[in-house]
Amino acid sequence: MVSKVMQESTVNLDIAIVGMSGRFPGANNIEEFWQNIQNKVESISFFSNDDLADLNLDAEVLNDPNYVKAAPILPDIEHFDARFFGYSPKEAELIDPQHRLFIECAWEALENAGYDPETYNGLIGVYGGVSTNTYFFNNIYNNVNSRVIANNYTFNKDFLTTNVSYKLNLKGPSIGVQTYCSTSLVALHLACKSLLDEECDIALAGGVTIIVPQKSGYYYEQDGILSPDGHCRAFDAKAQGTIFGSGLGIVVLKRLQDAIADRDYIHAVVKGSAINNDGSLKVSYAAPSVNGQAEVIVEALAIAGIDADDISYIETHGTGTAAGDPVEIAALTKAFRAFTSRNNFCAIGSVKPNIGHLDIAAGIASLIKTVQALKYKKLPPSINFEVFNPEIDFKNSPFYVNTQLTDWKTHNTPRRAGISSLGFGGTNAHVILEEAPQVKYFDKSRPWQLILISAKTSTALDSATANLLAYFQQNPEINLANVAYTLQVGRRAFNHRRILVCQKVEDAVTVLKTQQSERTFSVYQEHRDKPVIFMFSGQGSQYANMGRELYEVEATFRKHVDNCAGILQPHLGLDIRDLLFPKLAEITAAKEKLQQTAFTQPALFVIEYALAKLLMSWGVLPAAMIGHSIGEYVAAAIAGVFSLEDVLFIVAKRGQLMQQLPPGNMLAIKLPEKEVRSLISDSVEIAAINSPSSCVASGTKEAIATLENQLSSQKIECRLLHTSHAFHSQMMSPILEEFKQCFQKIKLNPPRIPFISNVTGNWITDSQATNPNYWSQHLRETVKFSDGINQLLNQFEAIFLEVGPGPTLSTLTKQNLDINAKQNVLTSLPHVQEQKSDVNFLLETLGKLWLFGVNIDWSGFYTHEQRHRLPLPTYPFERERYWIDPKFSSNSLNTKLTTLNSTQESKILEKVSGLELAITPTEAIEAFKKILSLEQPTQIVISTVDNQAGQNYVFHLDYFTNSPSTNQLDSSPRYSRPQLSNPYIAPTNELEKQIIQIWQEVLGITEVGIHDNFYELGGDSLIATQLTSRLRAKFPIDLALRDLLSQATIPAKQAEMIEQLLLEKIEELSEEEIEALLANQ
Repeated sequence: MVSKVMQESTVNLDIAIVGMSGRFPGANNIEEFWQNIQNKVESISFFSNDDLADLNLDAEVLNDPNYVKAAPILPDIEHFDARFFGYSPKEAELIDPQHRLFIECAWEALENAGYDPETYNGLIGVYGGVSTNTYFFNNIYNNVNSRVIANNYTFNKDFLTTNVSYKLNLKGPSIGVQTYCSTSLVALHLACKSLLDEECDIALAGGVTIIVPQKSGYYYEQDGILSPDGHCRAFDAKAQGTIFGSGLGIVVLKRLQDAIADRDYIHAVVKGSAINNDGSLKVSYAAPSVNGQAEVIVEALAIAGIDADDISYIETHGTGTAAGDPVEIAALTKAFRAFTSRNNFCAIGSVKPNIGHLDIAAGIASLIKTVQALKYKKLPPSINFEVFNPEIDFKNSPFYVNTQLTDWKTHNTPRRAGISSLGFGGTNAHVILEEAPQVKYFDKSRPWQLILISAKTSTALDSATANLLAYFQQNPEINLANVAYTLQVGRRAFNHRRILVCQKVEDAVTVLKTQQSERTFSVYQEHRDKPVIFMFSGQGSQYANMGRELYEVEATFRKHVDNCAGILQPHLGLDIRDLLFPKLAEITAAKEKLQQTAFTQPALFVIEYALAKLLMSWGVLPAAMIGHSIGEYVAAAIAGVFSLEDVLFIVAKRGQLMQQLPPGNMLAIKLPEKEVRSLISDSVEIAAINSPSSCVASGTKEAIATLENQLSSQKIECRLLHTSHAFHSQMMSPILEEFKQCFQKIKLNPPRIPFISNVTGNWITDSQATNPNYWSQHLRETVKFSDGINQLLNQFEAIFLEVGPGPTLSTLTKQNLDINAKQNVLTSLPHVQEQKSDVNFLLETLGKLWLFGVNIDWSGFYTHEQRHRLPLPTYPFERERYWIDPKFSSNSLNTKLTTLNSTQESKILEKVSGLELAITPTEAIEAFKKILSLEQPTQIVISTVDNQAGQNYVFHLDYFTNSPSTNQLDSSPRYSRPQLSNPYIAPTNELEKQIIQIWQEVLGITEVGIHDNFYELGGDSLIATQLTSRLRAKFPIDLALRDLLSQATIPAKQAEMIEQLLLEKIEELSEEEIEALLANQ
């Protein structure tokens, strides 16, 4: 007996299951699957004769008592979201539905794990297998001509994993696995090894089987492996066989230490796995081996470092066959007896009585069931069991069949389970699972959360919103911060976007239900990485407690405020934070001081500088900047013109010198510059030109009061600004020289980020930025904001973000915008009169930046929090029917007749009692030859083993039979035009119409527009080959494929190219040849 004390595996060898997806008979997802398991649901469909009418079966077959009209089926296998994955309709309807559903589940599994391949920095691998393409034999073969078959790689099972890697841009290993019904668990084993060998950082593993047609029966033969009544009874005395069905599953794997470090949601842990083969020491190729199965179980336990005594559940292969079940329990018993002599302590079960035998996907279905059992701490019931199979000695084994849903109790040890998957031909797999480790969640978070939702279409966006609402309603206790985090880092940002900011789950439910326009914001954003322009406001926008909540909540903001306050203290003689964030009893005094320019200027600088640094830490980086008066100093500091210490000294000195001057006033006037100049006296100057219809006048209090009265009497809109002095006027002249001298003590640098000069209204030059004279004249000269902002508006289709309190510059910028301007204008802090949380307001702004196409650095956003990924609702695919209905002829290989009649040519198949029927590829080819030689074959079986060689042979068989090689699908387009980034524009001339017609036929899309992009319509290099071939056939020109792929990806450009080629061709032709050419068009 193996020693009970085994070396424990370290965490470094453990693999975390961090994501799952699947579709099973009776279940569209893994949660429905688990509900069915808990509720003891048998998901086998039983058919009436009417259900099978499409099969055109003889009455003799339908009424034969041995013809079992049952199957485990998947709904809607004809449907697929081709547009999401970039397939044209024509291509989509040719793809094996197994491949289509597998790629959808791969996407769902990654989203369930909370990862987007586009933003993930590591390598992602794919390991999986697929059953024979019965859709090809049943639906396509007799519908499509041989050339299409020969040129279409999507018929081949080898395309499964590499297609996922291509479409999802996964750059790790992409490996197809084929070991018959142990395939998907072998795939998981290989994926785990790949992770441990560091060939990849995330791995997808799974398998898929879809039998076409789904609604079909099978022939029962006594002593065969198929059930006589459509029920599977694993380990029961009445067990007589299994039933094959359709399903698929995929899991996402990571090294456990990485998953813990990345704060992933861990469904369960793979402690160890092993695979082997029975070899030849058994009765026959198809026979099982007790020794082979026992050895792989012992090996898996040894790799896991776990004693069999600690395993409390085994998910068996459990086919319910008379021969298979006893062998499996004998092997399990032999393996466990190497560790323990205890009896009946370990529960066993099988998923096959629930959903049938899923062939390639059988192992992954068993694994997902067991993972859910571990996660919910429940021992799952095994159904259709009443009395022990007399061939199995359960009494003297470690096992008992668990028939009821029970709490999974342990004795202070983690829950652990084993899963067996046994392949036809002897490849066995066994996996040891352990429940996920306990995770301590980080509770501290922002008081408000930013929720992001996006989709490829507006309707999918609404569906995603509804799904999230339902999730919140079903999970009211969920951590909202972790939901927000997962949606931010674990979802692709598509063009149709929506945001909301909320405090609690119930708040989110209310907002999502009502779609309040002031709480939810939605846009269609075509462009990514839109440039951002920082705008820093000047005096007049300040108020006490501006940014206070940010100071309390955002550590990065607080760090920069504190740093600035420390530098300023010796210059100001006080702590600026006492004015910015005063105590309640001191707020009146603080407000008064903030109106004094000696304190106003440094206070504004501190808030704007800290806010800019916070935004930059979140990945919001300025492409350019503009400031208004003192705001230009913030821009210069961010650009690196000043060091922080120097700029704070200058700002403090600037304010103090201005404070010493006689007081004055400033008046905002709603008139153009020219009209203002005609109204003001010599004692008043224009301090700022803010827009074509807005200026600011500056002067003595008396002069400004006179001007205000004059304008009011003329009904001209004007208002006094909250300033203490007449800035940017001649009243500043007395301090210019002294201020200039302050720059002798500091170093000025050329700007690293471009910004606009207030003095010139143009880009500041290096010589200006490093010249003290520029900065002294800056406080005297007119602020040419209108010129400056228009310089930016003309150069950038950007987002203009006011970084500071209130919307002063945002309002001015909007006044400079054209009606149809494409720029966006945002503010970052609320106006003093807005009763809104600073954090709420800034998160809304951050969300709008994301809406408008800015890529946020979420790692920077969460620098001071430890958030966790959660399994949230995945993308709401908008599936359409892409399906070629079968067309039958006497010479077609059709699988609607799915099993060989026992009275006809039964010797074609090798039968092994109690095991799956199979024929080798060579035997299959001979069988196909024999079948095709018959005058009217009435029933045909396609082996469920890998007969890829036979399938390839069939591709060529068309040339040697009477099957018409001209059979072809209807070439007329049947699918509507997808949502594209450009509007539909119809062809305008005959040449464009002819080209459009070819595009529509090749792509299968109606109403292709002359400016529609080939790739957006689902085109790729293979479709381009077909398109080029059709164009060459239509027009006698030398059209190169590379031209289509690179230069002429829209019909209008293609028409121009073809027209030019035709003109060149015509110059070489005689009149007779030209007439012949025109006659063919």
